[in-house]
Formats: sequence, structure tokens, C-alpha cells
Amino acid sequence: MDSDLIPQEAIQSKILFLRGKKVILDRDLAILYEVPTKAFNQAVRRNKTRFPDDFMFQLTKEEAKSLRSQIVTLNHFDD
Repeated sequence: MDSDLIPQEAIQSKILFLRGKKVILDRDLAILYEVPTKAFNQAVRRNKTRFPDDFMFQLTKEEAKSLRSQIVTLNHFDD
């Protein structure tokens, strides 16, 4: 069933460094699992005992702004 696996490169390209940790944004995880972001977040909230305490955290406004500017810059280089 290797054909069902997500390619390693697809995952590695989504890893960001934030708060001294490697993270993947909820929207990117939702895309990898082929579900809407809202559904992904609801599933995590409903199943908190299945995830480690530090699995999920909310970005501060400053972190979100910084990530948006980084993503715009990265997307500009992809053109």
C-alpha cells in the first residue's frame, strides 16, 4: 500500500520553524489529509486525548503576519 503514502517531499516542504519548533500549519495538514481545514481542526478538538498536549497551538497576530509575509515572499520566488 505504498501508493497511499504521502511523499516525504510533500511533507518536508510544509514544515516551518516557529517558536523554536518544527511545525506544520493546520491548512497544510488538512490539504495532505484531503479534508477541509475546519473539519481537521474540529476532529483534533473532539479527539484531544489522541494528541500530545503540544500538538496544536494558536498563532499570535504577529506570528500570523510574519508567516503571511514569508509565504508571499516564497511564492514570489516560485514564479
